[in-house]
Formats: sequence, C-alpha cells, structure tokens
Amino acid sequence: MKKKIQLLPSGISLVDNAWGGFYRGGSYLLIGPRKSGRTLIGLQFAMECASQKEVCLYFTSMRPKDLMIQAASIDFDLQHYMNQNLIIVVRVAPPSDLYEVGNPDDFLVEYMKDIVTVVEQYQPNKIVFDELTPFIGFNNINLLQDVFVSTIEAIEDNGISSLFILGDPATPLANSIVDALAAYSTGIIYLQKGEDEINKAHGGVMTITPNIGHTEGQFTADYFIEPYKGVTVEYQPPKTKTTYTAKTASSTPTQSFKYRSLSEIELPDENISFTNFYSINDFYLILNNQIALFKSTGQIFTIMSLRLDPAAEKLGLLTITQLQNAVRLSTDRKDKICVLSNKVILLVTKDDPKNINGIIAKVKSNLPNNDPNYIKNVTQYISVYTIKVDENVQSADDIFHQINSDAQKETNKLGFY
Repeated sequence: MKKKIQLLPSGISLVDNAWGGFYRGGSYLLIGPRKSGRTLIGLQFAMECASQKEVCLYFTSMRPKDLMIQAASIDFDLQHYMNQNLIIVVRVAPPSDLYEVGNPDDFLVEYMKDIVTVVEQYQPNKIVFDELTPFIGFNNINLLQDVFVSTIEAIEDNGISSLFILGDPATPLANSIVDALAAYSTGIIYLQKGEDEINKAHGGVMTITPNIGHTEGQFTADYFIEPYKGVTVEYQPPKTKTTYTAKTASSTPTQSFKYRSLSEIELPDENISFTNFYSINDFYLILNNQIALFKSTGQIFTIMSLRLDPAAEKLGLLTITQLQNAVRLSTDRKDKICVLSNKVILLVTKDDPKNINGIIAKVKSNLPNNDPNYIKNVTQYISVYTIKVDENVQSADDIFHQINSDAQKETNKLGFY
C-alpha cells in the first residue's frame, strides 16, 4: 500500500457513526433495489471525498445532465467540483451486444480490465461505480471472482477506496454473482426499500456488514431520503453490538442478514454522541457543566487547542476537516471535540500528562499520509495550546478567551513532541 490504512469519512451517516468511516484502500459493495437511494448514497460518498480535497472518479451510465440533477437534489453542486477536477465523471455504456459475441465472459473480462486502465490514468483517491450489475453477468463464477479480485487489488494497491453499486439480486444466478463479489469486499451496505407513507419521507432499512476489519460489527437502522439532505439515518449505537462474521461467500446480505427496525435496537441509558463531535453551542454547554463539576468535586480536565496555519491548506498539505478527523481517531469517545474557525478544540477528561502527549503522537500517526517527510513538513503548521482548569476559570468564556488571546503564543509545534 502506498498510503497508510486508516478510516476516512464516507459521507454515509450510518457507516460514519457506527464504523468511523471507510478504510483507505477498502472495497465496499452497496446493494439495493431501484429507487432505494443507491445513486444518492454514491453521490454523498463522492461529495465527502471532494470536500476533503480528494479526487473521486465516478463511473456512471447516466447522462451527465441527469447525474447533475440527482446531485442538485441533495444540494451537491457537481459541476463546481468537476470544474476543480475533484470529481471526474466517466460515462460507461452497458454491454448491450453481450450475447452476440462468441464468449460473453471474455467480453466482460475486457470491460473489467478497462476499469483498472481508467483508474491508472486518473489516479483518484476514491471511486464510485454506479452501477456494476450489467458488467458482472458472468456464466463462469470462478472467472468472475478471479477478475474481480485482480481488479480491486490493482485499485487497492494505490490506496484507493471503492464503492461498487449493485442491483438487488432477483435470481439464484444473480445471488451467486453477488456472493462471489461479497466474499472479497471489505464491507457491504444493503438497502431494503420501505413502503412509502403519506407525509413521511420515504426510505427503508439500511444494514452495514463487515467482511474485513470493522470489528464494531453489523448495524441496522431505518434510513430516510430527504430533499437537499439525501439519505439520512437517525441512529444511536446500541448498548450491545451485533457482531457479524463472514465465514463463506454465501454469507451475503441477501441471504444471511437479520433485519431489525431501529425501534428493536437496544439503546444506551444516556444520550451518547458516537463521533464525539459537537457544535460550538453544545460544546459551550458541556464545558460549563465540566467547570461546575470541577468546582464541586475537584475533577480536573484539560482543554487542547490544535490550530492549523491557513498556509497548510493553501499549500495543499492539510485541511481543517482532515485535522479534525485525525483528532477524532486519536481520542477516547468520552472526550469532546468541536471546531472553531481554524482550530480543533478538545476537552480531555482524563487528568494525565502522558495522555496529552499520547494524543499528540496519535494525531501525527492519523494524518492523511504517514510519510516521514510529509509529517515533518505538515506538523510545522499545527500548533498545540493546552489549558488545565484551575480556580481562576469561571466559565467557558474564560477558556475561549484564553485560547483566542494566546493564539499567537502557540509555539508548541506538533513536530516538537
């Protein structure tokens, strides 16, 4: 692998909340019937990629105009990102004359090889193939597996995350084909379309199942398709997670999932933010509560401010969103995070100096690239300022005032730890 294997936001809320995102270099299947929101999810994945200043290669059989209309329905200005070469749309024609050739399988093999050729040409960070179904109608399932494995390995070796969209299999042969691909995928997202109800956003049930990694396990939740938002999931992590292990290729979402509605998932007794991100208003409230706790019990906590020099983004080294994700991956779920302008602010409840240094070391290891030269370069643009609460702190305003007034004094560069 050219890049470190790490979790990156996918733009798919259930995946990001339950798994923390997709693995860089992972290959994922999105399976569902027509009109279930598959293309919208593919566009959300592409939009998240572009928002991270990474390049997404989007394969589609749709007309560009139709794809732009779909994107606009979730408030995604596709043309804007295409103009910046962050989204590259490749139109592919389904093999309509497939059964007029001598050996259809050989014909499909060439189609699969063309995917690798195009990927090597553009060298993206992520790809979406919407949809792959017309290109995998092999008679020889073993040949399909060999071709699919060689295709995804060529893509994964370049650290590219892939989302392959498939139709819901309706025949035994189609099930076998999906099985063949699922056996070698990193994870599967399966959509079950629900019945439309009057005055209620349509959607269905989404289940995410790991095949490699994602030890958090399998998760199921109701999803909704909402104008200008796309596919959304109202989800909180269950107290006891459902674990799934793929033992054979037949353990596919169409045959082995146990579906549950959101109401059947056992929820924790208290309200937990799984990603530990908070808006600035919520963070103020949490911080004031933590200060009150300190006043009454003496429980010490620390505030860390990691400031990103705007020059880092101008140079294309790091964005504030990428720094925010690195902090999230480096902290305990009990810690609280918010973003204020070019700062990622972290409330650390554990009173241990070693813990602070440990977080800084983890942030460095979770940056987008683990090349030593990159880390040495980019950490010169990240400053750390820490505040340990004491009797002089009366409110959250005091802490934020100190962070802002001492911004120019943040001389503890990340690279010096």
